[in-house]
Amino acid sequence: MRLAHLHIPDITSFTRVSNLQQTLTTRLLAHKKLIPSPNSTPIKPPDPTIITFTPNPVYTTGRRDLPPSNTSPTSHLSLPPPLEPIRALLTSPNGAEYHPTLRGGQTTYHGPGQMVAYTILDLRRLGLTPRCHIRVLENSVVDVLRGYGISGTITEDPGVWVSPKTEGEGSPRKITAVGVHLRRNISSYGIGFNVTEEPMWWFRQIVACGLEGREATSLEGQGVSGVEIGEVAERFVDAFVERVNRDFACGGSATGEKIEGVYRATEEDL
Repeated sequence: MRLAHLHIPDITSFTRVSNLQQTLTTRLLAHKKLIPSPNSTPIKPPDPTIITFTPNPVYTTGRRDLPPSNTSPTSHLSLPPPLEPIRALLTSPNGAEYHPTLRGGQTTYHGPGQMVAYTILDLRRLGLTPRCHIRVLENSVVDVLRGYGISGTITEDPGVWVSPKTEGEGSPRKITAVGVHLRRNISSYGIGFNVTEEPMWWFRQIVACGLEGREATSLEGQGVSGVEIGEVAERFVDAFVERVNRDFACGGSATGEKIEGVYRATEEDL
């Protein structure tokens, strides 16, 4: 099995990536419904895919923060309570977009200065339980941070956090949000990894992930500047593959298929 990595280098619309993710998810679900005849050759399943990208400024809500409806005109946009205080920002031509999603979790922000990675995978094929999938995402981020000399931690709160360098400087700050959706063991959505300080203003406008009083940080905020989004994307995909292969596809009681390699894909390829 090989993993496709589609990296979109330019800032793009959230809708574009959502539609692409839906296409890939639908393809994996359709393969599950195929029932080969007894003498036929098994049909090869689609490759797992990771999409990495940076969207235009957008606030997204998970299933816990979905609005009552979203069928009104934009001037009367239906918003969940966490976003009502910034309605003006969401209806301004120079503000942010708003997109409700089916991922887990609550309200968060994505935009320039951030590397977003969506993992479209058949968890059963990789030998992952839903909980293990979350842990692989988080631990892959921890591995990437370690490569930049930063110690990332996983707590009882979702995501990946960075503790203050000096004791007494406050609570850990979130550097990566995690939220996924599963349907018949097919995963979608994934992580939002803060690379620069640009997203920080947008995070301060909301209570991100419903965690009152908790702040965000970034690679730049931790003293690592000048890093390209594409570099972080490559490191994350490599760390993800290494984690899956080491922990779930090789040796012992591992039940998943090994990812033999990663290839760069385009939208046309997929």
